[in-house]
Amino acid sequence: MERRPQESRKGLTHRAVPRVAGLLLAMALMNVLLYLCLDRFFISPRRSTEDPGLCPYGYFRMGHMKNCSPWLSCKELRTEVRQLKCVGEGAVKRVFLSEWKENKVALLRLTSPEMKDDFLHGLQMLKSLQSKHVVMLLGYCEDDNTILTEYHPLGSLSNLEETLNLLKYQNVNTWQHRLQLAMGYVGIINYLHHSPLGTLVMCDSNDLPKTLSQYLLTSNFSIVANDLDALPLVNHRSRTFVKCGHRELHGDFVAPEQLWPYGEAIPFHDDLMPSYDEKVDIWKIPDVSSFLLGHIEGSDMVRFHLFDIHKACKSHTPAERPTAQDILDTYKKVLNSLRDTMMSQTREML
Repeated sequence: MERRPQESRKGLTHRAVPRVAGLLLAMALMNVLLYLCLDRFFISPRRSTEDPGLCPYGYFRMGHMKNCSPWLSCKELRTEVRQLKCVGEGAVKRVFLSEWKENKVALLRLTSPEMKDDFLHGLQMLKSLQSKHVVMLLGYCEDDNTILTEYHPLGSLSNLEETLNLLKYQNVNTWQHRLQLAMGYVGIINYLHHSPLGTLVMCDSNDLPKTLSQYLLTSNFSIVANDLDALPLVNHRSRTFVKCGHRELHGDFVAPEQLWPYGEAIPFHDDLMPSYDEKVDIWKIPDVSSFLLGHIEGSDMVRFHLFDIHKACKSHTPAERPTAQDILDTYKKVLNSLRDTMMSQTREML
């Protein structure tokens, strides 16, 4: 009689073992799934493995092309490219969505003969600066004043908020991806300041909307410079500096050294306006980055961690501002630090 309760308890124990094992297995599977989701959430969005720099100078590769192709000539642009519709217009160029061998491309045409020097300067910059930071050049024809580049359907950075508000892009509307966009922007500035041609200044950037219009958002959510018509060269050794245009500039967006320094008593005159260096680009970085970060969950946290470097960017003494590389290094550290912190906190909750 006394053994029956023991046997009953043993029977319960044996029956409970599979249940406990099943519960543990279910928890293990949930942890695996959670970590996979976290990896997808925290890891950078995929970048295109195709780099224009992999092709020799004068060649390109886009889309599903396996081999590099020479830049298209005047004859090929005239016979193989089909112009579809105008999708943009600026002071120098009109942009037409076009088609080449079933690929969507952008055909740029000169707006007026008076702007030809700027047009040709932009073409020369495109040819010389081909890299992951610059829109891909596919061909050109100086006789017809046309340039052919890769087409990016998401358009300029001006459309960022509108794009990220679309349902299909909600998964990349996070502070991580937005900070990576800011890193891409600073990476372009850093590239221009250390370009194969020397130190170049992004002059066509006197206000935020104009600055954003100079860059394109790719389908892989990276940024490429698109409009290179105003990239003067700074040479510190020869003390050769630049002036962005010949008109008086106003507002807080441009750097202090770009403002007329003599007050209202002396009317503006371009010959009296002092020149400046690439640090004018650094002054503008906090404003552009703030736009890219937007106002979503986590963006204010990122701004808090970038406060010191952005404050240094706004120094009224150009020499005291950090370099673009300094800023890029800080952005990377902040991204990694915040990502590691959130991963650690999430693991502790499991």
